[in-house]
Amino acid sequence: MNVLVVAPHADDETLGVGGTMAKHVLAGDQVTIAVLTGHGRERPHPVWPPDAWDQVRAECREAAEVLGVQELIFEEVPALLASAEPIYRLNSLVSELVQKVEPQVVYVPFLYDLHRDHREFFHAVTIACRPTSEVAKKIKAIYTYETQSETHWNIPYVEGGFLPTHFVDISETIEIKRKALRCYKSQMHPFPETRSLEAMDALALWRGSLIGVAAAEAFVTVKTIS
Repeated sequence: MNVLVVAPHADDETLGVGGTMAKHVLAGDQVTIAVLTGHGRERPHPVWPPDAWDQVRAECREAAEVLGVQELIFEEVPALLASAEPIYRLNSLVSELVQKVEPQVVYVPFLYDLHRDHREFFHAVTIACRPTSEVAKKIKAIYTYETQSETHWNIPYVEGGFLPTHFVDISETIEIKRKALRCYKSQMHPFPETRSLEAMDALALWRGSLIGVAAAEAFVTVKTIS
């Protein structure tokens, strides 16, 4: 089975889907991570210099190797500026990605994350995965994942909150996820920061307790086809 994990920024994928990706790999599935933002190609980024991505992308490669991910793709939509990009560009980028990977399962950030980049790519993924092509018709499941520091800082009584409908038992792969997150030295922080190993453990234990296992990752289902 081909699995596509869409990550607006490097580390989103491991925070949200790290244990699940490791489980897919152990099951023999082909996992692709697509990190869609970076410096951008057309003009200087207004916030960061080009070399700002060197470290985090190196960390992403290390994390992907720990998880056993077979393919890692980096794109160059300017980080923080996805909402300023023409919609057709984002849609075309993600559509080409789906055509290339031909996934049966897709993971994408939650629609109502605080970060605008996450929202824009959720919409682009849902456009790319409409069953209007033979490749898209092969997609059997689309799940949104939670990203600590983005998913939980929206206003859930104004917009939709993250209410899981799908859980994955990661009791046997949580240590792989921990090891992968340790690769992100520039992104992970000491507790009580949300992007800390302790906070990740707490969330995994809580999600696990909801289904009676030691650790889990939770998702909101966009669609499943059986």
